[in-house]
Amino acid sequence: MRALFRRSTTPQITPAELQARIAAGERVQLIDVRERSEWNQGHIPGSLHIPLGELQRNAGRVARDLPVVMVCRSGNRSGQATAAFQSAGYSNVLNLDGGVLAWANARLPLER
Repeated sequence: MRALFRRSTTPQITPAELQARIAAGERVQLIDVRERSEWNQGHIPGSLHIPLGELQRNAGRVARDLPVVMVCRSGNRSGQATAAFQSAGYSNVLNLDGGVLAWANARLPLER
């Protein structure tokens, strides 16, 4: 139940909306918070891999001057990351709704 509440209060972006922004040339920082084994199975091109457990230690690698989109497998861990960065003062951070699963289901590209 808590995950549902978090998803409803955390700013979301759909795979189609994200792809449209990228295609329009908008600079967006993608942070993939999955574990290395998940990342190796396929990730969104151009994304930066920082596992959720290492995100606080690597917060300096997250842009403050660009929109930031947090990504995980289904949107739950990235929702946690989005909420944490909002609490830390990041105003332009979004969660990829449905995560990499939704991205792949929309037939959008993945890298290995």
